[in-house]
Amino acid sequence: MTDSTIYELPLNERIRTLLRLEFLFQQARYSMRGYSVWDSRATISHILDIMNIMSRIDLRSELVKELERQTAALLAISSRPGVDPSILEDTLKKLDTYTRNLKSAQNHSSNDLSNNELLKVIRQRDSIPGGSCDFDIPIYHFWLKQQPEQRIEILESWLGQLDNYRLSIGVILNLLRESAINSPVLAEQGFYQQSLDTSVPFQLIRVIVPIEATYYAEMSGGKHRFSVRFMTPANGERPSPCTSDIDFQLSCCAL
Repeated sequence: MTDSTIYELPLNERIRTLLRLEFLFQQARYSMRGYSVWDSRATISHILDIMNIMSRIDLRSELVKELERQTAALLAISSRPGVDPSILEDTLKKLDTYTRNLKSAQNHSSNDLSNNELLKVIRQRDSIPGGSCDFDIPIYHFWLKQQPEQRIEILESWLGQLDNYRLSIGVILNLLRESAINSPVLAEQGFYQQSLDTSVPFQLIRVIVPIEATYYAEMSGGKHRFSVRFMTPANGERPSPCTSDIDFQLSCCAL
């Protein structure tokens, strides 16, 4: 929706983590194409952020669980009227492929990156503001002096080791986002609240507003209910709540 701004609220820790990883992968793949030293630095920073998240959880196991859960959910609706058998079959094949790819990996794909000496040195300094300065890590300074094409080739190789994760995250989030139809909703005096049926596995709330809107959505909630408060920014000052009624599109995603 290029003519809209979308605000998302994850309702559980798994989806919250996947959204953060999606965000980091998008940034890494964008900056990787750049020829400047700063582009390469940005890409490595994003790769290290991805590795840090992966070091805290068993990402492969989490992704396999979610892929299998989505597969079961799609199979359960396969006989419903209006379901396109060919699209469903293609989607199930894709889910099966990503599940098998993750299961067949003997170790985390990040292991080779974790053992990369250059990345290990940079990672050790990453928590220090400005800690990857040229005088702090001479080997990094040396690496960055390679021709841009060489740096890009190496970065592509490093990110490629994480492709099974990136692609699995992409299909999981895309299916989830497409699981609900946008509905028109009114936020009276800029505020909207809704209870959720706990028997339905809601995982993501999406609020869609026109791109030209002069307000933004602040959301909070959990598995029982959620709320949306529209706020108006004030050029560096504290934002103020909207007091007028606001029409927007709402999508409560469950699969």
